[in-house]
Amino acid sequence: MLCQLSVRNLAIVETARVGFTTGLNVVTGETGSGKSVLIGALSLLLGERADKGAIRSGAAEATVEARFELADARAVDALLEAAGLPPCEAGQLIVRRTLSATGAGRCWLNDGATTLQTLRAVGEPLVDMHGPYDHQSLLSPDFQLELLDAFGHCDAPRAAYREAYEAWRDRLRERETLAGDSADTAAEIDRLRYVVDEIAQAALTDDDEEPLVARHAEAANAEAILALGQTVGEALDGADHSAFDALTAAQQRLAELARLLPEAGIWLDEARSAALQVQELGRTINDRLQRIEPDPGLLEQLEARMGVVQKLKRKYGPAVADVLQTLARHTARLAALESRGERLAELDGEIGRARELVQRRAEGLTRDRRAAAAKLGRAITRELRDLGFAKAAFAVELAPREPAPHGCDTATFRFAPNPGEPASALREIASSGEIARVMLAVKSVLAAHDRIPVLVFDEIDANVGGEIGRAVGRKLRALAARRQVICITHLPQVAAYGHAHFAVAKRLQGGRTCAEIARIDDAEARAAELARMLGGADMTPLSLEHARGMLQTCQQEIPAT
Repeated sequence: MLCQLSVRNLAIVETARVGFTTGLNVVTGETGSGKSVLIGALSLLLGERADKGAIRSGAAEATVEARFELADARAVDALLEAAGLPPCEAGQLIVRRTLSATGAGRCWLNDGATTLQTLRAVGEPLVDMHGPYDHQSLLSPDFQLELLDAFGHCDAPRAAYREAYEAWRDRLRERETLAGDSADTAAEIDRLRYVVDEIAQAALTDDDEEPLVARHAEAANAEAILALGQTVGEALDGADHSAFDALTAAQQRLAELARLLPEAGIWLDEARSAALQVQELGRTINDRLQRIEPDPGLLEQLEARMGVVQKLKRKYGPAVADVLQTLARHTARLAALESRGERLAELDGEIGRARELVQRRAEGLTRDRRAAAAKLGRAITRELRDLGFAKAAFAVELAPREPAPHGCDTATFRFAPNPGEPASALREIASSGEIARVMLAVKSVLAAHDRIPVLVFDEIDANVGGEIGRAVGRKLRALAARRQVICITHLPQVAAYGHAHFAVAKRLQGGRTCAEIARIDDAEARAAELARMLGGADMTPLSLEHARGMLQTCQQEIPAT
């Protein structure tokens, strides 16, 4: 249940703290007194988008906070854990949100900063809000189908149908894309084949470019390489006064020196090693030069190859690896297009099988809906009798339709408010007051089939009064026997049924309008508020006595929770 709601600097509320109870909580007040601020505050805590204009004039920020006590916090704790937030302690959930006049607002769950998305996810299973215009949604066939599925617990068959439907639609889209325009497809095949042939003929590899550049440089500079190599070879070991000759002469002198200076023996060994290295280096250079021969034909071939590589890099590069990736992509796409006839045939079979699965699951979903429709019609009819429609009839009609995301059915709520009249679509005949009562009947029925602990109604009693108003109040109090109900009302007949009564009034403080919210516990004060609602500002002893009697009768009519 919602235990406490705190509001600061929101609209005309400077500061307010409301402690709600179990059962039916009614909120009353004159038009424009600020009753809707409570609903606005709660909506913000459930993740509704904020309007900075809602911040009280002159304030830097607005703050709203709610404290919930949950009989079973496991589902909420799972959501909190998934979002990395602190769990509920002793079943207590704290929700807080601020709106800033200068920057982005912030929100918290159990003092852990979070996002609006998480706020919505956590709030959705806790509070069901019904505003003054929400009853118009009852006229929508899509909304009617959702209500039917909620009543019939059709979540599993509906999800199974949706899975089959999406698979079928995916294959239809693939076929449409693959078939396309034949002329466009042929043109694409020609383009792909040209690119694939052009790259494939070059026979590129990842390590092709570097050796090619080296071979081209060698062929282009063959004569210079041979000339320089020959000079180096002769300097090492190929002519008079070469390095090898000098080292040979040095060895002879070192041998003589070693007889006179023993340590010169080490130098002699080093000279011999150097002579061998020079000789080996000369042979290595000579062997390499033997493989080089100026060849204009080879140079021309290498330059042509270089040109091909550079051209492909310019077109599909910038690197050889990019060219090869282009080849792989185009080859795969070409293969797919060239085999599209086979794939189209495969898809035709897959589409047929997928459509059959859609049909089977749709039929199962329709069976469940038809069973639920009969029960829902009877249940709402019973609830409507408690709301002043003693002889009314209500039915849910299903009609077939082409496959859609939510099934192959359309739902129509049909309503006959008066005996002897044929049932017609709700949207065609019901007045706004009738629609509000039908919505209350629907909420009453669904309340027995869901686990949402808090129901909030903002003027569900619009456009009704008198005895019908008492029927609405009676129904709200009966509904509050199963969960907490918070109702903003303008009808004393409804307010008299509340287990707890809160009054909202405007005051002028320091030249500024401010809304105050207070719980009325005193029976006489509560009767006075009902008398105001009955007769306006001109309260009379008669209206006060009437209010006392109404309050006493309504409080005794249904046992308190």
